[in-house]
Amino acid sequence: MIVVAGESLIDLVPQPGAEGPSTLSPLVPRPGGGPYNTAVALGRLGAEVAFCSRVSTDAFGEALVDGLRAAGVATGLVQRGPEPTTLAVASVGADGSARYGFYAQGTADRLFTLPGRLPDGVRAVSFGTCSLVLEPGASAYEALLRRESERGVLTLLDPNVRPGLIPDADAYRSRFAGWLPYVSLLKLSEEDARWLGGSPEEWPAKGPSAVVLTRGAAGLTVFTGDLSVSVPAVPVTVADTIGAGDTVNAALLHGLAGRDPATLDAPAWTELLTFAARAAAVTCSRPGAEPPYAPELS
Repeated sequence: MIVVAGESLIDLVPQPGAEGPSTLSPLVPRPGGGPYNTAVALGRLGAEVAFCSRVSTDAFGEALVDGLRAAGVATGLVQRGPEPTTLAVASVGADGSARYGFYAQGTADRLFTLPGRLPDGVRAVSFGTCSLVLEPGASAYEALLRRESERGVLTLLDPNVRPGLIPDADAYRSRFAGWLPYVSLLKLSEEDARWLGGSPEEWPAKGPSAVVLTRGAAGLTVFTGDLSVSVPAVPVTVADTIGAGDTVNAALLHGLAGRDPATLDAPAWTELLTFAARAAAVTCSRPGAEPPYAPELS
């Protein structure tokens, strides 16, 4: 089983085809949140996956849980509470890239608490995005990362940096550096890497067995202590990029199939990154975070 730990929220996405520079575009609510999207993508790919989070009991929260179940994601590790669901207002650029404004004060995920021992058979745990920023839940997610890493579980970290949510950039960068010894696979975008101020080529020496860098239309690159491998992006008409990085997370975890990233050679990385690029292309081809189902990639 793969466990995905982190927030779920509602993305308010501009309605496709809406026009008019002097008017506000209608916003369509869609299930979202980096970890939530990763869990749904894993479920659609056919992986055995569980979501670990705190989700509101409001109408949005019910819709989020329904979405997990529809994708085949187990919800036994989901904590519930009466606090509201986080909202993320998306603005989509001409190239399909998305920027977000967050409404997260007092929301359910912020009150996540450290769960007991995860079920036997968990082979990987994924972390990232807002859940590692917003306290007090962030400290609980961080404790889960350290605990599971120390007992030998593969961990994936996607920082998916949202600068507007980070009150002290230097403190966050220091905290990020402290996570690296507990991370098996680090996946981040070029934009994330620039903001963090580090070098993806050097990060494997600080803990991760591998660092996967997403480069938009230029494709994906992996760095390990011994090699670097790049694959091109799959050409596609982009609706938007919402959920593309989360789909890459899911494709990497699903494609690893229990293997240690440290054991992969160049041909194996080429195959895995190509699979991730294909999956991300499907997500980019449709509005919102709509990752592919396994038959779409066969």
